[in-house]
Amino acid sequence: MSPTRERRPSSAEAETPDRAALARQRRGRRSEEERRRTRVAARPSPRSRPNRQVEIRRRWVALLSVLTVVATVYLLFFSSMLGVQDVAVSGSRTVPADQIRTVAAVPADKPMLRLSTDEIRDRVAAMPGIATVEVSRSWPNTVEITVTERTAIAFFDSGPGGDGVHLVDGGGVVFKTVAARPAGLPELKLPKVSADDPVTRAVTAVLGVIPEQLLKQVTTATAKTPASVEFTLASGKIVRWGTAEQTDRKAKVLAALLTQDGKVYDVAAPELPTITS
Repeated sequence: MSPTRERRPSSAEAETPDRAALARQRRGRRSEEERRRTRVAARPSPRSRPNRQVEIRRRWVALLSVLTVVATVYLLFFSSMLGVQDVAVSGSRTVPADQIRTVAAVPADKPMLRLSTDEIRDRVAAMPGIATVEVSRSWPNTVEITVTERTAIAFFDSGPGGDGVHLVDGGGVVFKTVAARPAGLPELKLPKVSADDPVTRAVTAVLGVIPEQLLKQVTTATAKTPASVEFTLASGKIVRWGTAEQTDRKAKVLAALLTQDGKVYDVAAPELPTITS
């Protein structure tokens, strides 16, 4: 018998297992590489993670901001640190400043921003001798009250059984009672004296616009209608003035007329003045 020959694999057959193993190895490397890439992709980047110190600092800043706002609101609206400590009054002459403060009733230590300046103004404006009032805040702790007092332009006497002599301002407002007739002021001879009365307002309006030199000569003033104002001078002469219109022209015409003899001088229509004895 001839000896059995051992069959050698061909080169193609020899390469086949190596290729298969290489393919398996490559697939294994790909799988491992893919898993590694997946882990890396899932892992957050160091740059994407917030820095803990920065985050803490941000939280402190936010907290301090809130506390600052709360403290400011408390300081302005609830604390007495910016509350009323003083009430300054200016413009008062005959009305005592302490009386104005009492009527104003500004609450001590009340926060300035919570004060109602309108309410303070209204209380002071209701005082008889006060014409106008301004109330303002002067930081940090002062309330300023500036007043303009009423100025008497005439008076009227309520007569026997009445309540005395009353001062009247240019708007017809009766604002003060005095014990005696004031010197240098004309007396109103009217059935009614009131700021609501058109005749009263017309008479006081005329007295408020006539020249001062003429006003000093007026002893009494009266009217039956708002357009028929007349007054008596210290010389006893009567002037029929009419309304408060054309004051300058009437004053010039009257000055010329008074140089002539007469009893009644009518300048209600200054273009047609008359003198009667």
